[in-house]
Amino acid sequence: MRLLKLSAGISVLLGSALAQPVVSNGGVINAASFAVGQPVAPGGLVAIFGTSLSTATVSGDTIPLSDQINNTSVTFNGIQAPLLFVSGGQVNAQMPWEALPAGATTGSVNVVVKSNGVVSSAVSVPLAAIGPGIFSIPNGAGYAVAVNNSDGSVAAPPGAIPGITTHPANIGDALILYANGLGPLDNPVQDGAAAGTTTLSHTLTVPQVLVGNVNATVLFSGMTPQFPGVNQVNFLVPQVSAGNSIPLQLVSGGITTTDQVVIAVQ
Repeated sequence: MRLLKLSAGISVLLGSALAQPVVSNGGVINAASFAVGQPVAPGGLVAIFGTSLSTATVSGDTIPLSDQINNTSVTFNGIQAPLLFVSGGQVNAQMPWEALPAGATTGSVNVVVKSNGVVSSAVSVPLAAIGPGIFSIPNGAGYAVAVNNSDGSVAAPPGAIPGITTHPANIGDALILYANGLGPLDNPVQDGAAAGTTTLSHTLTVPQVLVGNVNATVLFSGMTPQFPGVNQVNFLVPQVSAGNSIPLQLVSGGITTTDQVVIAVQ
């Protein structure tokens, strides 16, 4: 009886380990905005949702990013992608810069996930040279990861985000916004690598920043030196009415990000 139980247990384990990864239809999205139905952009971070994508939940711990974590890997049109995080239901990866041919503004890419040697079916995902998104807490509808340049706090009401120092921004303050998918650079960065600190990498297209539907002055748009695949937009808070939930939006590549991402202004 014990032998039968042990054999059954081994069969279950092997069946789980060898389950075919499945990428959900429509499950490859901008890792900042989580916007469904919008194209993703080369160089940006994407979240891939599905089943049996990995046998464990593991975060990457190297820069440049590794193209394999816990025996899980991802390809976009056959190009190995740098990975940030893997789990059974989600993988976060950087879309390779070369996934969209040079000079093209739109296209598509086949996404394949491989886990422990078992390969998923390919899923076609729309691409655009620019696909803006704003990192927020929580993703897609919450306080923007917009940092007060004066003290490193997030521009949200005090105590709004557990474990993070927050306070509203002032009119005229400089904020550092973390964003995604803002397109080609004047100083290219390799897949999986962080931008340099001595030579800045600017986006060729500077996004429009709207605070409460008022244009803000953009001081910098490019790649942040700290995090692979993450854009940084520095801007000045324009003259707007005070409030704890002022919409913050990016406009670029014909896409306007959601008005559900907000900041606090006093």
